[in-house]
Amino acid sequence: MRVLAIDTALAACSAAVLDTVFGGVIASESLPMVRGHAEALIPLIARVMARAELGMFDIDRVTVTTGPGSFTGLRVGISAARGIALAADKPAFGVSTLSAYAAPHLAEDKTVPVIAAIDARHSHVYLQVFGPSGRTALAPRLAPLSEAVRAASEAPCRLVGSAAQAIAERMPAGATAALRIDAREAPDIDWVARMGAVLPEGQAPPNPLYLRAADAQPQNAAQLPRR
Repeated sequence: MRVLAIDTALAACSAAVLDTVFGGVIASESLPMVRGHAEALIPLIARVMARAELGMFDIDRVTVTTGPGSFTGLRVGISAARGIALAADKPAFGVSTLSAYAAPHLAEDKTVPVIAAIDARHSHVYLQVFGPSGRTALAPRLAPLSEAVRAASEAPCRLVGSAAQAIAERMPAGATAALRIDAREAPDIDWVARMGAVLPEGQAPPNPLYLRAADAQPQNAAQLPRR
């Protein structure tokens, strides 16, 4: 199986191609960026596909991160994934950004809880807690930073995500220190591809997971009157 993976949810624009017959990721690229995903993504995908020596019709499925994350970034990545899948007549799948952060750590050791947290600004985080064997102990949610700190202080865990360092710095004196802190600004695109390869057919459609309303709201008072 050949999987094209895409991530534009946070502070990177990334793509990778995984070939399960070959045994792993055969091409990938990730560019750190906060803005400009829409302009960078398609040329980046083209470069990755060229390095993989594949055309779009050679791909068996497309996988994309669905959030939480930047509203604009999510729309860019999901729209691209859906468009490529439609044009190539291949299925498209979505994986959450939080689970993509947690995946490599759960693969390494399923016995230690993983707390995945993304900075949502205004002293809030997008939060998910994974218990032993990767089961969800706390479903994805928008939570105060203080709640994430409490969750991290309850037992030894691994902290991952763009808010990981902020949580670690606020843990009270005497609390059990996190066993590992992985504060990268975006998930590893290679793991997005690996997750996409094992998703069952017909499940995990690429629908956005926002977890909060948009900061920018239409101003009803400024609407032009209908004729």
